[in-house]
Amino acid sequence: MSDFIVRVQTQDFDPNAEYQWLRADSAGSGALLSFVGQVREFNLDSDVSALQLEHYPGMTEKVLEKLLTEARQRWQLSRAKIIHRYGRLAINDQIVYIGVASPHRDEAFDACRFLIDVLKTQAPFWKKEIADSGERWLDARASDQEQAKKWIT
Repeated sequence: MSDFIVRVQTQDFDPNAEYQWLRADSAGSGALLSFVGQVREFNLDSDVSALQLEHYPGMTEKVLEKLLTEARQRWQLSRAKIIHRYGRLAINDQIVYIGVASPHRDEAFDACRFLIDVLKTQAPFWKKEIADSGERWLDARASDQEQAKKWIT
């Protein structure tokens, strides 16, 4: 099994199990860092009851694998995993997991932040919010673009 994994899936994931995977065989890693993103109940001044995520199969995985490769080139990582869900998700459902293991905390924090910031702008996912007032497809946020610019060289 690879130490650098990408999964795009409909099923939920267990952050504790993912942390244990990150921790296994990581004797040289002094820093283990995990990020979990979840569906929130509000966005753009309106309530949200669900989120529909679509993606481009095959291309999505390639983009995420490319991001992992770039993170490995920029920082010393011993393990890393990205899990991203798609389909209909309810409030508080988990959307994304990013875990990294590194010898040093600064590298772990930077790699994790890079992965989520750039994923939000480069991975081919489309989000539709579902609310009592109707449905709407979301455009990329300017704030996400600004965050990603910090990492793009």
